[in-house]
Amino acid sequence: MTDHLPDLSPIPIKERLSLLFVERCRVDVRDNAFVMIDKEGVRTHVPVGGIACLMLEPGVRLSHRAAHLAAMTGTLLTWVGEGGVRLYSAGQPGGARSDKLLYQAQLALSEKGRLAVVREMYRRRFQDEPPANRSVDQLRGIEGVRVRKLYELLARRHGVAWKGRRYDPEEWDQSDLPNKCLSAATACLYGVTEAAVLAAGYAPAIGFIHHGKPLSFVYDMADIYKFDTVVPLAFRIAAASPANPERAVRQACRDSFRETRLLSRIIPDIEEILAAGGEKPPEPPADGVGPAIPNKTGLGDAGHRP
Repeated sequence: MTDHLPDLSPIPIKERLSLLFVERCRVDVRDNAFVMIDKEGVRTHVPVGGIACLMLEPGVRLSHRAAHLAAMTGTLLTWVGEGGVRLYSAGQPGGARSDKLLYQAQLALSEKGRLAVVREMYRRRFQDEPPANRSVDQLRGIEGVRVRKLYELLARRHGVAWKGRRYDPEEWDQSDLPNKCLSAATACLYGVTEAAVLAAGYAPAIGFIHHGKPLSFVYDMADIYKFDTVVPLAFRIAAASPANPERAVRQACRDSFRETRLLSRIIPDIEEILAAGGEKPPEPPADGVGPAIPNKTGLGDAGHRP
């Protein structure tokens, strides 16, 4: 391995491949790329800056150099457990743009602004105007009823026995096949959405519908796309009952995200949804401190590199 990091030519998040699952190998850096080395010594090169999110499964060892390179290129690292269910993530912090964080927090703390953002999220998720004169909590309740009906509809459409959405990360093997497929699929969607939220310069934890969770805003945004992308896919795979359903789900999600160009939609949607709150975004501070690991050229994403 070389002793210096390569010259980087990363591309904007919205133009990258969505995600790549890595298992049972060592991840290092060589020849301007991530390199995956399996137990047989076989090397697989992945062009630097071409992936939005690396999903690291059990059996992966990641070098310090690879983690450094991921931070420099704005590539989110997500450690996942059995079935691809997210454990924790590390990547370029969502604090490279303090003005955007202040804007997001300002909207979340404003009763009027928060409600306006939630109504816009509802509108985009269901392609329907939200009921008038409803609070955030009331809209959340209405949303929950509609979501349960959508699950039931898709289960019937695909001929899948459905007992409701039940998932316990501590007892993965106890989940039925549809819930395993749904959990694996939503984990993929959350990884891609988190990468987009960070790239846009916002905090994953500051949500509008969800709150009190490290990924509240990620869940808010992912829910907008969930029933257009991963949920029908999960039911379709559950109906086919493949030998390895989690792997089938991951491959199908990857293909779906590429075909629908999901990453190219999320970042502009974030800006438009927050704009519905009616607050003017603050200007970047003139004396703002740049990112800890600066690049000579920007990534083309407002959040990662001013």
